Amino acid sequence: MRQFARTLATSALALSGLFAYVPAQAADTAPAAPPIAHVAWSKNANIYEVNIRQYTKEGTFKAFAAHLPRLKKMGVDILWLMPIQPIGEKNRKGTLGSYYAVRDYTAVNPEFGNLADFKALVKQAHGLGMKVIIDWVANHTAFDNRWTVEHKDWYLLDEKGEIFPVTYTEGAEPEYWTDVTGLDYRNKDLWKGMTDAMLYWVRETDIDGFRCDVAGKVPTPFWNQARDALDRVKPVFMLAEADKPELQEHAFDMSYGWDTKDLFKDIAKGKKDARALKDFLAHPPKTFPAGAYRMRFTSNHDENSWSGSDVELYGPAFKAMAVLAATLPGMPLIYGGQEAGLDKRIEFFEKDPIAWKNYPYVPFYTSVLKLKHDNPALWNGQYGGGIEVLETGNDKVFAFLRRREGNTVKVSVNLSNAAQKYALPGARQQTLAAWDYRIEAPAQGR
Repeated sequence: MRQFARTLATSALALSGLFAYVPAQAADTAPAAPPIAHVAWSKNANIYEVNIRQYTKEGTFKAFAAHLPRLKKMGVDILWLMPIQPIGEKNRKGTLGSYYAVRDYTAVNPEFGNLADFKALVKQAHGLGMKVIIDWVANHTAFDNRWTVEHKDWYLLDEKGEIFPVTYTEGAEPEYWTDVTGLDYRNKDLWKGMTDAMLYWVRETDIDGFRCDVAGKVPTPFWNQARDALDRVKPVFMLAEADKPELQEHAFDMSYGWDTKDLFKDIAKGKKDARALKDFLAHPPKTFPAGAYRMRFTSNHDENSWSGSDVELYGPAFKAMAVLAATLPGMPLIYGGQEAGLDKRIEFFEKDPIAWKNYPYVPFYTSVLKLKHDNPALWNGQYGGGIEVLETGNDKVFAFLRRREGNTVKVSVNLSNAAQKYALPGARQQTLAAWDYRIEAPAQGR
């Protein structure tokens, strides 16, 4: 039997959501909490972000619906739609405004279509075996949201008793979100109003959950009670735009893997190599509840619009980083347009449709998504296998193994722009071309 180097000490159970290596339990140690429960359909799922405004030249639900068969064939499971509600006009940024400046929580943005169009989209997706979650903005609203008049006491107010722009000063640089105003969760009436609005979409349109914007700025107890209320209607899937472990104790299935996204970017730029990934896996920056899903990604709407296109951020390293996002523990995200080789920053406040070209990356994504579907070792949370980092004898090559119930997947990735020689334990020397990768699995993707 081959011996593989482990990155985790055997004296502790890792609960980061990254690992599933469980040592023998000492007799005087309390049993670990059971993994959090997830809807069954999420166990080997991936997630795909949809920007309705920019997805087609029409920018409508109906126009996007024409892409559903293609996405199903590619292997997409969960469709995450950016906010679909009407956008505020007061203090609007740009011509069309931000999707995250919501004017009415229980209405549809008329630019995208009507409620019947959205219901038809959800029904068609369900008919193809896909799930639909929508973006939910619970931290703030547009200045002309009807709540600012009907429920002014639900808002944060200045010394004059007036609503004001959302302002964050705790980061490296202050952020002034001049088109939105913040909600005050000290008022428990707001809790009911917001929960009722979320329930409306589940009951009325049969969506399957929510991606919750700035989730860490909203009190965790609110999310906990909202999750309970939603699950009483139907079991839902919840994604937090946050990386606060407490959010995944009860309310959320998955949180953002910003940590690996930043590593991927640094590796693609030649700033880091396999040693950084090994250190990350050996010493995860945060400890998450057992079974917690982490979302692994190379891009999303924020990354693309504000940090750079895939070409800017990754260049020839793109596929290598996407392979890591798809095979490391966690659920992979594809940002709509990446399968077309997203080589531009999409405008956030203006119309700027995706240039689909000939879908050059569809074969690549089809193969890696099938790999995940077919191999339990790569499944999410407690349903997948742990990770064993393999020695390669070369800091430019990162290799690991995951296995689950007799299923084993081995991944080797060249993290450099030059060909590299390496040797796995018990194997002869091999060579990988610049940014190339090798996957060994019973159901193999390439």
